[in-house]
Parts: sequence; structure tokens; C-alpha cells
Amino acid sequence: MARMDISSEKAELAAQTGAPDALFELGMLYATGRDVAPDLVVAHKWFNLAAMRGNRVALTHRMELSREMSAAQVAEAQRLAREWIVTH
Repeated sequence: MARMDISSEKAELAAQTGAPDALFELGMLYATGRDVAPDLVVAHKWFNLAAMRGNRVALTHRMELSREMSAAQVAEAQRLAREWIVTH
């Protein structure tokens, strides 16, 4: 799967469609801090959503992030993902 080189603003717009690759790209942006402040909770949220839509690479990244996060952070990321699903 090719990585998209797009800004966080464009990735956010693309993610509104629920496209797995756009959701994955947002996870990468927040995990690496490229074009945004790094945020593991938000990265986990986007990887979780991408994985739920079939992006297998996102599943791996989500699991790796989980190892670096507290249980409370993972729970927060999961809550944010559920909220996103309800509103999109």
C-alpha cells in the first residue's frame, strides 16, 4: 500500500468519507507528528478506524502504539473512535 503525502487538512477531509487509506494516513500523521503535534491517543483512534475498515497495516500500527500507551490512553482512543463512528 502506498503512503499518501498529503497535509493533515486534506487527510481530515478525505477521512470524512471513511476511506481506510485516508484514516490510516491520519494515524501516521499523528503518530509521527508530521504536519501536526504528535498524539498517540488520536493516532490510535485513526489506526483503529482504518483497521476496522480493512486496512491491515493500520492494525499492526495500532497494536504497536498500544504497547506505548497506558490503559487509560487506549480507552480514550477507543472512546474517540466510537464517537467518530456515531457521527460519520
